[in-house]
Amino acid sequence: MNNHFADVENFLMVSSEGSFAAAAKSLRLTPSAVSRSIARLEQRLSVSLIRRTTRSLALTREGVAYRDRMVAILSDMAEVENSLSDSGQGPRGLLRINASPSFGIECLIPILPRFSELHPAIVVDLTLTDAIVDLVEERADIAIRIGPLRDTRLRAKKLGHSRMVLVASPGYLARRGTPVTPDDLATHDCLRFSFRRSVDSWPFRINGKPVQRPVQGRFFGNSGEVVRRMAIAGGGIARHGRFHVASDLREGRLVEILADYNAGDGEDIHALYAAEDRAAARVRAFLDFLDEAMVIEG
Repeated sequence: MNNHFADVENFLMVSSEGSFAAAAKSLRLTPSAVSRSIARLEQRLSVSLIRRTTRSLALTREGVAYRDRMVAILSDMAEVENSLSDSGQGPRGLLRINASPSFGIECLIPILPRFSELHPAIVVDLTLTDAIVDLVEERADIAIRIGPLRDTRLRAKKLGHSRMVLVASPGYLARRGTPVTPDDLATHDCLRFSFRRSVDSWPFRINGKPVQRPVQGRFFGNSGEVVRRMAIAGGGIARHGRFHVASDLREGRLVEILADYNAGDGEDIHALYAAEDRAAARVRAFLDFLDEAMVIEG
């Protein structure tokens, strides 16, 4: 039975790390030992869990289903053990949170010390990335997502809404002039994103009607934080969710422009979590804390 659980642990580590070598390093085993462990598990289950090639590996459909179920089972086991040993001390354990750098820096980090004071037995592991990660793959408990929701497997808790604004630094505007109408952007450097979903036009409202205006510039950034910092440095005009630049606007590092033409669009902000994770005390504690402490400037 001990080998059985060890084989499951080894399989989950391989699926998380993406290779036998990386999993072996994390587990402090040899790659051959990990490979034998996976083969033993597949033989016991009479199914192939991993599709191997000379250069990479991928989970089979059965492997994905087995991984998802085992992650849920292990999470439930950990929660039961924690609740039995709690002795009235409240939620405890490791809480993995995933968010974009912009949201994490501006909205999460300022309130996390208070959460830690309220729940000293919870250890927070915060990962900031603009990549859309799979919660199961990353073994994350909660992910903060900005914009449309795509993963229907997850539960969503709405945290707020933030409208989009155009901003530039005082130095840039002094050097290049302040746009008076959206058409003036044709002579300005507009800071854009290198995301696949990025577009080369920005929305406005002129005479009550929605319109699009093409934008151009000499800089692309792969994250909201990169583009924000470029705007602060005087590199051009940026379009951000207001929550991301609220402190910059208050402290004068950035100035909102073309407010009279604002299209009024924005993005919803949600906390996502697996349905079964809602039962975990540490997850409930953080979701409840966000209800009370989260302030999103829209």
